[in-house]
Amino acid sequence: MFRIIRALVAVAVVSVALAGCGSEEEPDSLLVLAASSLTDTFGAVEAAFEAANPDVDVEISVAGSSALSVQIEQGAPADVVALAGMVPMDALAEAGLVEAPVRFATNSMVLAVPIDNPGDVDGLDALSDSDLLVGVCAPQVPCGRYAREVFDEAGVDASIDTEEPDVRSLAGKIASGELDAGLVYATDVGSMPDRLVAIPLPDDVDVRAEYPIAIVRDSDDRDGARRFIDFVGSPAGQTILADGGFGGG
Repeated sequence: MFRIIRALVAVAVVSVALAGCGSEEEPDSLLVLAASSLTDTFGAVEAAFEAANPDVDVEISVAGSSALSVQIEQGAPADVVALAGMVPMDALAEAGLVEAPVRFATNSMVLAVPIDNPGDVDGLDALSDSDLLVGVCAPQVPCGRYAREVFDEAGVDASIDTEEPDVRSLAGKIASGELDAGLVYATDVGSMPDRLVAIPLPDDVDVRAEYPIAIVRDSDDRDGARRFIDFVGSPAGQTILADGGFGGG
């Protein structure tokens, strides 16, 4: 009887061992909060990073930079944050909510119109025409601050009809024809070449967005977060960003 019991126990132990050998560990989950203008490019970064780091499963959550900042301030779980402006990132760093931000990309502001340009917009000066439907991002959003820098440098008193919460929302309204024109990032026009056209800004107006990235202080996977940030800054990551229309960090 005891021999039978010992045999059954031995079989059970071997079965557990074999089951353990045949199983694969689940990859660590890494949550990256990214500015909405990074939507397409960070999707490509995610795929390339996961291919090089199969032990990490990246999840990208996109929104306006101001909304992401509020999420972090309120303690939302995240490992990495990438914003479209140094101002909101500096505020998070000063509050001790992120660590050692680094700039990894730049972007240019452009005047965008629908592909058929129904408003016959030919430059920034046209945006003072109250008959046109003009949009910018809200002032608390980086693309909204950059838009106002463009107007200040060009000396244009724009007739603004809407202030959108993020640049993807603004670009979408221009592309759909809800707006005649708006100031967005060059990468937004590049992501919709069959729906948006960029009108050149004056030669003396050059407003560029700076993109910082940082580890969130309360990250549960600091090693994965550091590896992701290092990948974004690596030649492979920078090539993906350049292909998406971003300038180097």
